[in-house]
Amino acid sequence: MRIRVSHTTRYDYSPPAKSAIQLLRLTPRGHEGQHVRHWRIDVDAPCRLKAGEDALGNITHAFTLEGPIQSFSVTVDGEVETQDSAGVVRGTVERFPPGLFLRTTTLTEPDDAILALAGEVREAMRRDPIVGLHDLSGMIHARMAFDTEATTTATKAGAALALGHGVCQDFAHIFISAARVLGVSARYVSGYLLRHDGLVVQEAGHAWAEAHVGGLGWVGFDPAHGLSPTDAYVRLAAALDYHGAAPILGSRYGGGQESLDVSVRVEHARRQIQS
Repeated sequence: MRIRVSHTTRYDYSPPAKSAIQLLRLTPRGHEGQHVRHWRIDVDAPCRLKAGEDALGNITHAFTLEGPIQSFSVTVDGEVETQDSAGVVRGTVERFPPGLFLRTTTLTEPDDAILALAGEVREAMRRDPIVGLHDLSGMIHARMAFDTEATTTATKAGAALALGHGVCQDFAHIFISAARVLGVSARYVSGYLLRHDGLVVQEAGHAWAEAHVGGLGWVGFDPAHGLSPTDAYVRLAAALDYHGAAPILGSRYGGGQESLDVSVRVEHARRQIQS
């Protein structure tokens, strides 16, 4: 499947900011089941994009803007060819052994509710880890309502589970937290999703989780949809939690109120050709 992604993030400052620094994880890597045909990042302000990699092997771009800065936009446009691998992820750049992803972070620290959730699938995990993890993903999907205005990206897994609704980041953090309680290495993944309902214009990118399963390696789980990633998913970055895989992280000096506008289009590449 060929997927076309167009993603624009616009920042406005009032009064203008004196300077800004941005770190982008907006470029996918190729691996088995994902081939990047072309990909471009543009910033509509004078700067130099410095390409690199973070400690986990995610592709990064960094830039600095000198003010006064009233507004600027970061735009991604690219095309990726994907194949369905039944959720199994192979050929990715791995800088560390899977055991690193047993580490707890602030966003994934388990509370009593997470411990109880993990306990419900512990027996299934003993019999068959892959079945247990699918059960865990399905339980989170059943108990949580998807709500784009429910939480922020800094919401802890336990707090999101207690609310009973959240964004895709929350679903992923709950899964990761519970999986680690069960002794399973798990990590957060950012990317894009070609929606099956045909919705092209989206409010943001997508997020899901990967767990390391003996004999299979890394396997994706999307508790927000209750399934494993298919060829409709474009994988950007992976980390311990959202903070390590966020598509855009930045800071500014000076300026007053910051407003942010995000526009994401994910569609079949052939649609772009025909339009």
